[in-house]
Parts: sequence; structure tokens; C-alpha cells
Amino acid sequence: MLFFRLLSKLPLGILYGLSDFLYFLLLYVVRYRHEVIDENLRVSFPEKSETERKAIAKGFYRNLTDLIVETIKMPDLSPDDLRRRVQFSNANLVKERLEAGQTVIGMASHSCNWEWVPSGSVLHGMPADSIYKPLNSPFFEKLMRTVRASFGAVPVPMHTLPRRMVAQKNVPRIVALVADQVPDVPEQAYWTDFLHHDTPFYPGTERLARSRNLPVFYTELRRVKRGFYEVKFTLLSEPPYTNLPPGTILNRYRDLLEETIRKYPSDWLWSHKRWKHWRGKYEKIVVKLD
Repeated sequence: MLFFRLLSKLPLGILYGLSDFLYFLLLYVVRYRHEVIDENLRVSFPEKSETERKAIAKGFYRNLTDLIVETIKMPDLSPDDLRRRVQFSNANLVKERLEAGQTVIGMASHSCNWEWVPSGSVLHGMPADSIYKPLNSPFFEKLMRTVRASFGAVPVPMHTLPRRMVAQKNVPRIVALVADQVPDVPEQAYWTDFLHHDTPFYPGTERLARSRNLPVFYTELRRVKRGFYEVKFTLLSEPPYTNLPPGTILNRYRDLLEETIRKYPSDWLWSHKRWKHWRGKYEKIVVKLD
């Protein structure tokens, strides 16, 4: 832990030098998850040439190593610096609901530097719970909780979310979920086509929105330049949900996420084993969305 604390004290300019070294190491020496990345890109972008896909992969490694050093740096950034580096183009869409006493759900993805967004939202006047999957390593779990708690964001392990929703039912905030993760129980996932793959999504986000009557926003993150990001909210749905067909919220999220990935393909987490499950593996798929 001390090593990462000392590392976080280094200026970002020096840390980006470390990122450049890691980029070279992961791409050309270690070839980190090269086969996974290559296969993911090949199936997701069959219309692109091999040269185009290689360019996307190189951009991905650059994004990944920047993500690593920026995440390490976050606890040592000043509030003004992070506020300047994470801008919100239309924060009033969410703020007006929070000011009215309403909690909202933010559906983000593994794009650009998603780790900065919850803390950035707090600094822009939007309290946030950062929902995450606990890590298996106690050391890195503690490290990431420290990082994610920067500037007043609240890291919430996924399995404790129902209890958190009850305890904080009268506290307006963004419930921020990185919603493109692989479900733990694919037999109970919501399955749909995504980037030319039959893909499972967590059904819990839509279930939560419907059961709590919460509006849902898609959270798009784009890189303005190195170390600077812009967040844009898009309303996916809002109550009442009585006549909204099951799966609509997840389908709208999927469509906007795919649009984002096609606009900024190198910024998504292509090393993620997103498609390690397929529907044919399971005898029965049972999903509850309401």
C-alpha cells in the first residue's frame, strides 16, 4: 500500500512516462491478453480490416496503461484538478432530479477512465454510490476501496446494494453501475445481441429501477485529451414503468453502449473476457426483470 501511496505523489507527467513504458511492455513484450483482444475485435468488427483492428488494439493498450496510472494518482489529485479533468456536459439533467429528492441510476461502462467518474460527479455537486464487484485479493480490494472513496464517493460492494438502498432510501444520489460486466449467474442473465455476440447482461439494474421507481441514465464518457474527460448523460427511462415492456431499459443501454464503442473503439476494455459464456451452455435461462 505504501508503494502506491508514494507513486500517487508523483506528478501526472512522470506517471504518463510510466504509462508509456507499460504500454510498450504490455503490447510488445508481455503481449497482455493479445489473443482475447484480437478475437474480441475480430468478431465485433467483421467489417474492419486487420490493419484497422490492430490500430484499435494499440489504442486500447494506450488507454489501459493511462487508466492504471490515473487510478493510482486519483487520491492525490486536488479537488480542483479532478473537477477540471472530469467535466459534465449536461449535469443539470441529473442535478434537477437530485435536488427534487430523487435518487437516479447511472449506467456506465468500461470506457476511458470510468474510475474517475463517481468522484468527479461528487465534486460537481452530484453525490454518488460507486457499485462494484469485490476483488479476490484482499490487498487490491483495500487499495481500490481507498481509491474509489476519494472526494466523498461511496464504494458499495454489489452484494450489499439491496441493503444500502433500504438504509439510504431518503438520500438522493447517483447509484453508479458499470453495467457491461459479465453476470455471475449467466442462467439468470438478460441475453441479447451485442457487437455481433449473444451476450448476457446483469438484469438487476432494470429490476432495481422498476422496483424503486428510479430514473435511469446512460453515462457516456469520452476522452477530450490525455487526462481530460467529458461525461454526457442520456435519459434511458423514467417511471412510471407499468407499460414499459421488460428488457427495454437494458436494450436501450445496449444500443447506446454499442454506439459509443463504435465511435471510440479503442477506449473500451477489450481485454475483458466479455464473451466467455454463451446461451447454449445452459439448459434453461430464467430472467426476472420486474
